[in-house]
Amino acid sequence: MGGFPGGSGTQNATLTANRMQPPPGPSTTRAIPQPQPAALAKPAVNMMTSRPAPAQQTISLDAIISTMVNAAEGVSDLLFVVGRPPQIEVYGKLKPVDVDGLHPALLPQHVEAIALKLINSNERLASDLKTFGSCDTSYAVPDLARFRVNIFKNNGNHAIVMRKLSTQIPTLESLKLPPIFREIVKEKTGIVFVTGATGSGKTTTLAAMLNELNQSQEIHMVTLEDPIEFLHPHIKATFSQRELGKDFSDFSVGLRAALRQAPKVILVGEIRDRETMEIALTAAETGHIVFSTLHTISAAQSVNRIFGMFTHEEEDQIRQRLADTLRYVISQRLAPKNGGGRVMVSEIMGSNLRTREAILLGESDLRSFHEIIESSVQNGWHSFEQSLLRLFKENKITEETSMIYSVNKSNMRKALDLAKKAMRPDDDTPSGFRLNLEALHQSPGTKPPM
Repeated sequence: MGGFPGGSGTQNATLTANRMQPPPGPSTTRAIPQPQPAALAKPAVNMMTSRPAPAQQTISLDAIISTMVNAAEGVSDLLFVVGRPPQIEVYGKLKPVDVDGLHPALLPQHVEAIALKLINSNERLASDLKTFGSCDTSYAVPDLARFRVNIFKNNGNHAIVMRKLSTQIPTLESLKLPPIFREIVKEKTGIVFVTGATGSGKTTTLAAMLNELNQSQEIHMVTLEDPIEFLHPHIKATFSQRELGKDFSDFSVGLRAALRQAPKVILVGEIRDRETMEIALTAAETGHIVFSTLHTISAAQSVNRIFGMFTHEEEDQIRQRLADTLRYVISQRLAPKNGGGRVMVSEIMGSNLRTREAILLGESDLRSFHEIIESSVQNGWHSFEQSLLRLFKENKITEETSMIYSVNKSNMRKALDLAKKAMRPDDDTPSGFRLNLEALHQSPGTKPPM
């Protein structure tokens, strides 16, 4: 694949185009066309026709990104999709951004040019995009931000989503995480999962947990990431942060190597397959604490997803191993907050006799993870419904949001109805009968009905 001037992703690369010629083919320079004001342009003259030759105009990719990031407060993602203008996601909602030369909508050659610049002639990324239809990389704009980048094919065209990464390492306090997180990071062995959909803040939560360890323990921590999102400084802990594609070929290979690198803590960016899960369980069994993520929405679904990675013949053994090694499952979502922004809604399940029994024997009418979680509030655990109810009572989210983001809808409905009665007692809201009595008392010479 052809590249563009500019080299490294941290350089201010430019994309060029001839604005009067048709879209470039495979053998021509890919470009982002941009109109050039006549007052600023000094076009060359075509000697054959004595007419001005088409003007060349360059657009800086870093300038495009800067324009989009600075278009609003709270930008989390940049989107480049053919047929739509460049878009930013702000607190969960997409907004178009007017970028010179890319208005009113992106053309296929626009997005392809940006994609090729981000790939930067990397053979692995080009191969992944061709073979699997998508690839992951990172990009940095100096003095602005770092980005996690996913390039994918969409109806035959390129499309790009760039997740803006925070340059500041989050803390448990800054994220306002529940007190139980201080207990979670004290675990010395076993496995801890942080689960949720893409964009739910899993990596940010894990970064805060590792930061807490970095502030307090003199240990070696190895991270396997795709890509590296938060660059942790060496404070008390020593970090070895490894990136997929640059430092190791796949998670199973990187995790197997990590076992020989004398870590106390291992972070696996995501467990995607049986082999990686098998090695993660082995690491948890051999004196390491493993932190990882799963794309699941609840503790129950996370446990079932793990079982689903193995064959039916292996299930009994995996149930025993998971019951012995699982320490916590933290599931989270980001819900719209009253007044703007988003707030984290979470479910936390730890390990006790009842959870281990449910893992070993499976859920039934007599035992379910949801019921076990809700009955263990004294341990700091809570369900999505309990988290949503607390936020509703604090007037941080609406009743509708509480219902939408709950897992058990019927339980959520009952809890909301009880909460509303407690928040607005009957004596504060007169009934129709009481209102009629009050009206009669206010009318001279009228007696209330018997």
